[in-house]
Amino acid sequence: MQIKDLKPKQGNVDIVVDIVDVGETREFQKFGKSGRVATAIAKDDTGDVKFTLWNEDIDKVKAGDEIHLTNGYVNEWQGEMQLTTGRMGKLEVVGKAEIKEDAAIKTNAPLEKYNNDNSDDLNVEEEDIEDVDDEEI
Repeated sequence: MQIKDLKPKQGNVDIVVDIVDVGETREFQKFGKSGRVATAIAKDDTGDVKFTLWNEDIDKVKAGDEIHLTNGYVNEWQGEMQLTTGRMGKLEVVGKAEIKEDAAIKTNAPLEKYNNDNSDDLNVEEEDIEDVDDEEI
């Protein structure tokens, strides 16, 4: 699967992408639980997409990593598609990205737009933080 093939509300996404940027980690409280979220930019030969990283996945991924998302999910937030692991997905770092120096990242909005401390603006669904253990917080 490639980024150009992604559609909103699509499940069972199996894709390998390069992470070109990881935004700041934000902490939030929702549904009585704490969690962390960060927005990354994922890219392949067909385009780029925002990639929402939750909790422990934030610590696994850094810019320059090639990752394999298995059983992922495509959200739509403020009119933009975003990849996420969802409830059942798995994220695995499989290598280093092969990003060409002259490759331009074309996104509709700057990453900074998604890196604010206003947790009310986060598209946080209960299922995204349901599996957070108190020990992880």
